Amino acid sequence: MPTSYLGVAQSSTVRSRHVENGALSRHPNRPTSMGASSRTVASILVVHVLSTSSFIVPIVDRCRVTKTSPSPRCSKLLEQRPRLSPADVEEIEGISSTGGNRDDILKKLFLGIEPTPDIIAIATIYFVEGALGLARLAQTFLLKDDLHLGPAEMSATMGILSLPWTIKPVYGFLSDGFPIFGYRRRSYLILAGFVGFLSYSSLAWGLGGGGSSGSDDTVSNGSALTVTIASLLLSSASIALADVVADGIVVEKTRDAAINGDDPATAGGLQSLCWGSAAIGGLISAYFSGSMLETMSPREVFGVASILPLAVSAMSFLIEEERKMKGEAIIMNESTRPAEIIDNSFLKEDAVDTHYAIQSIREQTSSLWAALSQPNIYKPIFFIFLWQATPTSDGAMLYFLTDEIGFGPEFLGRVRLVTAAASLLGVWLYNQYLRRVAIKEILLWTSVISVPLGLTQLILISHYNRVLGIPDGAFVFGDDVVLSILGEMAFLPTLVLAAKLCPPGVEAVLFATLMSIYNAASTVGTEVGAALTKLLGVTDTDFSNLALLTIICNLSSLAPLAFIGWLDGVGDESEEIIIP
Repeated sequence: MPTSYLGVAQSSTVRSRHVENGALSRHPNRPTSMGASSRTVASILVVHVLSTSSFIVPIVDRCRVTKTSPSPRCSKLLEQRPRLSPADVEEIEGISSTGGNRDDILKKLFLGIEPTPDIIAIATIYFVEGALGLARLAQTFLLKDDLHLGPAEMSATMGILSLPWTIKPVYGFLSDGFPIFGYRRRSYLILAGFVGFLSYSSLAWGLGGGGSSGSDDTVSNGSALTVTIASLLLSSASIALADVVADGIVVEKTRDAAINGDDPATAGGLQSLCWGSAAIGGLISAYFSGSMLETMSPREVFGVASILPLAVSAMSFLIEEERKMKGEAIIMNESTRPAEIIDNSFLKEDAVDTHYAIQSIREQTSSLWAALSQPNIYKPIFFIFLWQATPTSDGAMLYFLTDEIGFGPEFLGRVRLVTAAASLLGVWLYNQYLRRVAIKEILLWTSVISVPLGLTQLILISHYNRVLGIPDGAFVFGDDVVLSILGEMAFLPTLVLAAKLCPPGVEAVLFATLMSIYNAASTVGTEVGAALTKLLGVTDTDFSNLALLTIICNLSSLAPLAFIGWLDGVGDESEEIIIP
């Protein structure tokens, strides 16, 4: 399976969001920045918003009002939006020229969304999710250099750290059904922020002792590793929790916009604003994640990153949310569940609230199981799981780059930045040329094409690129860019497929479950890769079997194609048909 030159990917962002451990995965069946997953969906929406009308709403409206004879540019824009009513025109004409321009600029900046305090808060939360990439390379070098993990141990550890992203529906059930101090969103965001702050701070403070580069104390080093893994697990869980809660807020606002009859472009603009904010945060942090390690220790970088989760807690106070009072469940359910209210009227108010929360979870779980029991749903899911679960040699390649070739953190940060930008190009190419192609065809041919492209790593491993006159750095940049583009083009159809599989009534919980399954499959692939690395004896000083490991991982990506028939029907449609 083609994998990254830059190390092991830890499931997080975006979105199925994954957070990298410090380098991008070149697994052909996974997004370039792992976040379902973190920045993949962000990339989709950033590119999509540039080609949709939601971004140009203020410009179009101004064209209608100010242009008696529209220019060719205005005429083209006007064709993309329905005509304004006379009342709309009068309202816009009533705005002063200066005020209108200022409002237009703000709306352009926020993609057509009114920049209210809660909108600013939501965008900031997503930005922080992307900006937390600042600590990803620090995490890699902390485990590698301070705690002395080998390639196999590093890969296995990264698989463990991705576990919080495999239970995302649990976070949704908790925040929906069990308010803290009367708040379903605000309290959980505060909790996520403080947990993230404490976990990063514990890494910065070096709690647990040991792990220093000169330590021979096995017990002390083991204690440090345990505390470090526990802290990283908590940080991963805090990001996942904040991500789920923020997604829930966006869903609620989108639903309210539909109920209130607001412009549909507003809902699309909100989604684009959120994920675009995450993408910007990820791009900004990509380079600095490496350059900071040139002048700071990994623990010092964690200290800087620990400030970011506090922004999530602070922004939660700007979120519009009414406090849920005790006994409110009785009022909310009085018209829909009178029999149950009578049966439980003897219970205390808190008990009634808990009863309905548990009842709601039971109903959602039952509906979810009913959906997953359908062959036309579970067969495609099984295929995608196998497709995502093939092994990766990312961990071994990271050690090869740093210990054998001698690349430093700053170079790896530059590659992260370039490959993140390349992933945007992959999204654009997909939207331009592959939206009309059947999902099954895309998955088939990207898997086939990825094998020879992934095997080009053998040129770097054997140093044959030097014989050809290609510097190591140039080869890594070029190959990673190509694999990043291919990775995005391969992964995007799986998100469309996930949306297609969700039947009415359980869309949200089933989609979250599918993203968790995707993340779990990636975790399995990482762990299998770790086992192969150990089995073949690839260490930080012995890369003699790295070529064999690379060949096995690449060829394994063809194995799931034996089950591609499970996509018959749903996979025969293109995105343009599924999502017009």
